Amino acid sequence: MLKSKTFLKKTRAGGVMKIVREHYLRDDIGCGAPGCVACGDAHEGPVLEPQPLDPASSLCPQPHYLLPDTNVLLHQIVSVWRPGTWASVASSLRPPGSLETYVEQEQGENANDRNDRAIRVAAKWYNEHLKKMSAENQLQVVFITNDRRNKEKAIEEGIPAFTCEEYVKSLTANPELIDRLACLSEEGSEIESGKVIFSEHLPLSKLQQGIKSGTYLQGTFRASRENYLEATVWVHGDTEENKEIILQGLKNLNRAIHEDIVAVELLPKNQWVAPSSVVLHDEGQNEDDVEKEEERERILKTAVNEKMLKPTGRVVGIIKRNWRPYCGMLSKSDIKESRRHLFTPADKRIPRIRIETRQASTLEGRRIIVAVDGWPRNSRYPNGHFVKNLGEVGDKETETEVLLLEHDVPHQPFSQAVLSFLPKMPWSITEKDMKNREDLRHLCVCSVDPPGCTDIDDALHCRELENGNLEVGVHIADVSHFIRPGNALDQESARRGTTVYLCEKRIDMVPELLSSNLCSLRCNVDRLAFSCIWEMNHNAEILKTRFTKSAINSKASLTYAEAQMRIDSATMNDDITTSLRGLNKLAKILKKRRIEKGALTLSSPEVRFHMDSETHDPIDLQTKELRETNSMVEEFMLLANISVAKKIHEEFSEHALLRKHPAPPPSNYEILVKAAKSKNLEIKTDTAKSLADSLDRADSPSFPYLNTLLRILATRCMMQAVYFCSGMDNDFHHYGLASPIYTHFTSPIRRYADIIVHRLLAVAIGADCTYPELTDKHKLADLCKNLNFRHKMAQYAQRASVAFHTQLFFKSKGIVSEEAYILFVRKNAIVVLIPKYGLEGTVFFEEKDKPKPRLIYDDEIPSLKIEDTVFHIFDKVKVKIVLDSSNLQHQKIRMSLVEPQIPGISIPMDTSNMDINEPERKKKKLEK
Repeated sequence: MLKSKTFLKKTRAGGVMKIVREHYLRDDIGCGAPGCVACGDAHEGPVLEPQPLDPASSLCPQPHYLLPDTNVLLHQIVSVWRPGTWASVASSLRPPGSLETYVEQEQGENANDRNDRAIRVAAKWYNEHLKKMSAENQLQVVFITNDRRNKEKAIEEGIPAFTCEEYVKSLTANPELIDRLACLSEEGSEIESGKVIFSEHLPLSKLQQGIKSGTYLQGTFRASRENYLEATVWVHGDTEENKEIILQGLKNLNRAIHEDIVAVELLPKNQWVAPSSVVLHDEGQNEDDVEKEEERERILKTAVNEKMLKPTGRVVGIIKRNWRPYCGMLSKSDIKESRRHLFTPADKRIPRIRIETRQASTLEGRRIIVAVDGWPRNSRYPNGHFVKNLGEVGDKETETEVLLLEHDVPHQPFSQAVLSFLPKMPWSITEKDMKNREDLRHLCVCSVDPPGCTDIDDALHCRELENGNLEVGVHIADVSHFIRPGNALDQESARRGTTVYLCEKRIDMVPELLSSNLCSLRCNVDRLAFSCIWEMNHNAEILKTRFTKSAINSKASLTYAEAQMRIDSATMNDDITTSLRGLNKLAKILKKRRIEKGALTLSSPEVRFHMDSETHDPIDLQTKELRETNSMVEEFMLLANISVAKKIHEEFSEHALLRKHPAPPPSNYEILVKAAKSKNLEIKTDTAKSLADSLDRADSPSFPYLNTLLRILATRCMMQAVYFCSGMDNDFHHYGLASPIYTHFTSPIRRYADIIVHRLLAVAIGADCTYPELTDKHKLADLCKNLNFRHKMAQYAQRASVAFHTQLFFKSKGIVSEEAYILFVRKNAIVVLIPKYGLEGTVFFEEKDKPKPRLIYDDEIPSLKIEDTVFHIFDKVKVKIVLDSSNLQHQKIRMSLVEPQIPGISIPMDTSNMDINEPERKKKKLEK
């Protein structure tokens, strides 16, 4: 049966267009209920669960299906029902093309009311239809809605209907589900009692008008990790003016949460402030105790140089909430029998969340997940509800799960749909595989990687040609041969974006069969590769470049240390060693040339943990040692990436996936310039070349570690490198490498960007065919956005894993005193780096319930004077390091000053053997 609706629409050009909408209605669509005699085999698409819900419901004792309305599905699906339960429910909505359940919008009826009526019609039809089943199989469909009018109408029409809360409370066998109900208050009824703390958010229509007129600015709200009363809003759009706006104080933050899209109003210039140097953490005051907050806010507003003032604003409305489920711990209320408690998120940028739960005693000391439901104007904290119990705090598996969830790292096992696209084993190179591919298995190729590496992306070779020149090859795993465009394996790899390396775990981007076996360029096995081969003279000048798909057989899988040993050996002269020496000699020339062009040599302390073979706990912590061979491999990877970038941009000027590193704004370098000046050194930052030269000259014979500290600080001034589509940007320059063009080609096992670059290069040399998405610059730009996000989250997850394992290390180590250098000075603290462990931490000079010392902060130098002692950046100090477990919410490495000695501030040397966690250990011993 065909139903049509015709109407006229005015076009932009002023013409009239006739629109015809047709609905094809069918009477042969099955109900989806297994065993339904009336429908027989008419089921299309998904069917309902063979066993409907039969919980111990006091309201619905007989077996039944649930039919939720749209709002219940939207707000409660994650909270209350376990995954999979709703799958059968959602399929119970009959397709709009079904004759019996099709509903047309009536005169004067809005779209929302029409949709509500359509769901009621479906519910009623189901209940009538299912009556035809045999008595022992009798089923019922129960309508779930939180809309009072919708529920009343359903009951009038004879449909069993309940609110979500009524139904969940009737599940007597599962009382814990009540805690998972989203807390949704009616609009306008949130101010029932208590003082109004925040101003009202403007409606979206007014915000859009204000943004259009320039009254308000739209941007992403970014909360501070160090100061819970401060945030910035990164303004969207191309304007350079007021790109970043500072927000200070609870009322100006106005209930925005990290990553929300907000509208801000700029304050008058006489109310502008400077970024605060105070470290403030929310210690969970009472909700009504706003006076303490106001007192803390006054600390932020100290006299500053007018040049330091930044555009300052306040949040006037929320354009889009970007809430997600948050991991953290419950702070149990001191009030006995109370159901209201505060939840402290693991991410310090997220405010505490108030939840109601009857399971507080069970959840105490556990990592849990909580979802935010709303934030009323009269509440100091947002409201939320309990979602899931992850496990005991401090447990390695639980903490790893937390950091993966918090950084949005996809880590579920690969689905069967994804695994179905893997090659069948045993696998070997076939004649078909060798089409458009060179056989290079005779070459003396070897790989050089960190110890324990199983996902070997790259291998190298170097040999002398008959004409006296050198042939150098970089051979990269041909992952794109196994992952074909658009299939489930490709889609999952694109979603993951990158492999994530944690201290004891690797979250692969591709299944292990590829990452550690078929794509890994292990020694003495035939593997498919994509090769970049240069002919060079002995001065490392490139004479010819060619690219080819290939088959190789690596002759050795070496570690950096093993490769270095071969190069340095006086007795080893085999083909592999000769190849390595040739590569190393050329790499030194390439590096020197790069640095002369202005490439930066920066520094970032990396640590390596040595694990106990039985407990897998860290027993030693060292900074990673870098050898010549590290640099050797890096130089040829950089050269291959630059060569490939040039080639794919020549062939695909609008569709090349490239990587750029923007030059930092001059303001980023202020801290570096001031720090160097305090040590009578000059750092020039007008170009990358002048910065590189300045860093090379910044040397102090009496302070050899100073240059490393300057390079570490310079690293902090840098912008993030990003992927982009060449057709969507004009600036290709890579600042750090001083290269006009760059991409990623050399790690396709662990980076999806490299897979796309392989596909582009394969098309460019005629080794593979193209596909529509590869030459769609808008889709490529969207892909780059996801890849940039995934890479950033992977870095954060890796840092969090190092931080957790560092805590485990110092937990077993007890108290340690070590030399440290000051990296930053704050108004009430110093941030120090301990070279021995590559560890960074904060030494606070103000503690609760202790007399406040006399602190004088000078931002110009910068320096911090405590009593009569002045601290500058890069000053050497001695600190005590201990794991502070007194706050289970956020266990942390605590640092205290040992030297220089400041009465009332420094820890006396004779107390360095005290253990901050000893009382807790004694308590546990007594309990046992």
